[in-house]
Amino acid sequence: MAEKITSPEALKAVREKARSEIELRSGAKEIRITVHMGTCGIAAGARDVLGFLSDELGKASVSNVTLRQSGCAGLCDDEPMMTLSDKAGQEYVYGRLDKAKVAQIVRDHVRGGKPIGEYLVKA
Repeated sequence: MAEKITSPEALKAVREKARSEIELRSGAKEIRITVHMGTCGIAAGARDVLGFLSDELGKASVSNVTLRQSGCAGLCDDEPMMTLSDKAGQEYVYGRLDKAKVAQIVRDHVRGGKPIGEYLVKA
């Protein structure tokens, strides 16, 4: 059930949260992250990964990322997965994700520019 809005400040907070979520999912930016949401990905936890990733990007105040969803990537054994594409066109496919791995990817790769080799399916 949605939280009841009881003041203009609460309404402004809801509006700003909605704006930031829309901004995260639109426009061309330096980094594009696609979470693979095929049936196998969803069964493996891709919805949780997507939600946690969105939260982590917001907490980190990252503004150069577009977050998207796609269908199956064809590597069911490595789900849940995401593909990070940088401004140079390099793609990094991360697999077997959980919250700890997602937090580290945001911290080290998205913010720090250093891919995490041990989580990569392919680079």
